[in-house]
Amino acid sequence: MNRWLPFEWIAAVRFLREGRLQTIFIIAGIAIGVAVIVFMSAMLAGLEANFIKRVLTSQPQIQLLTPDQVARPLRNAPGEVEDAVVQRPSQRVISIDQWPKIRSQMLAMPEVTAVSPTIAGSVLAVRGDASRAVTLTGVEPESYFNIVKVPDYIVAGEARLTSEDVIIGIELAKNLGAVVGDKLNLQAGSGANRVLTISGLADFGNKGTNQRATFVALRTAQSLLGMIGGVTTIDITVADIYAAEDIAQRIEAAMPVEADSWIKTNAQFFTAVKAQENTNTLIRLFVGLSVAFGIAAVLVVSVIQRSKDIGILRAMGTSRGQVLRVFLVQGGLLGFVGSLFGAALGAFALIYWHSMARQADGSELFPLILERRLFILTALLATVTGLLAATAPAVRAAKLDPVVAIRG
Repeated sequence: MNRWLPFEWIAAVRFLREGRLQTIFIIAGIAIGVAVIVFMSAMLAGLEANFIKRVLTSQPQIQLLTPDQVARPLRNAPGEVEDAVVQRPSQRVISIDQWPKIRSQMLAMPEVTAVSPTIAGSVLAVRGDASRAVTLTGVEPESYFNIVKVPDYIVAGEARLTSEDVIIGIELAKNLGAVVGDKLNLQAGSGANRVLTISGLADFGNKGTNQRATFVALRTAQSLLGMIGGVTTIDITVADIYAAEDIAQRIEAAMPVEADSWIKTNAQFFTAVKAQENTNTLIRLFVGLSVAFGIAAVLVVSVIQRSKDIGILRAMGTSRGQVLRVFLVQGGLLGFVGSLFGAALGAFALIYWHSMARQADGSELFPLILERRLFILTALLATVTGLLAATAPAVRAAKLDPVVAIRG
């Protein structure tokens, strides 16, 4: 089979086999470096996916609200302004002006994938002698459940919202002593009240939310809050979740609404994700540099040890280009073989850690994400690193004078 291989490959493999101990150590070093890269990259991808799932299935990616109400000074006469202290007014719950038109404009945007009008306000949930102040959210379930995955959080009953149904959090149900099928009296500050049937209990993974969350049909909430035909927010999802802030700013600049993106409302969590990504990038950079210097050091030693062999090859008619390619092939082979062992080691370590690491409730800490793209890119990166690291030793070997090299 060797007769079908180019001379450079035959010589490169022979040199690696003769320096077997050095080859084993450098492959082991490359494998450990690649394993660190695979482990860190895959674990970060899993943690980020888990974070995105938790955040974006419990809230809209962009939320449109009415602009803040501001007080303006009164004018006494044309051109004159009363000299008085203007205080910020209390913010009344009012509907978004011309919200059906805004919803249509949002649906027409190519970046937007789902739009749902909602209305929110504070009411009192009463059952017998027990009562709790809650946040009432009126929604159109057909569109809203595509944005906030309420059905995924249902732990009892079902995600049904007719005009006579209400979905509440599990902590609120516990405080009121209620179960699925019980009646719940919702009383607004204006005196309006509705008696609804509890159709489902939801666990949003947050005690505060579970104590306040109450979902009803949009028309039911409009009637209860005295805002017939009005909505207080318009919830939106977009195709590119990381472009949400840019899209929100464009919407706010073009329309008379305030637009909050999930990036803005979860600034600390988003910053933490970006910090993890930057840390992972630095780790990969330093690991890659360590691998490159290791390969270069081994090949420099190899050039020194095989100076006479190189001199003999040159004297026998081997060109400088062939000698150069011999050591480049060595670097590429070391990087590629090391990446194969490293990818396997990293995947095994990740699978083991995924099986051991658990959250307080026993669920997985992060989803196991092993993408083929990660292994292909890692193998390519390690091979290219090997080639680049071998460049300096290869040039040095190619420049050796045959006579000087043979004499030693």
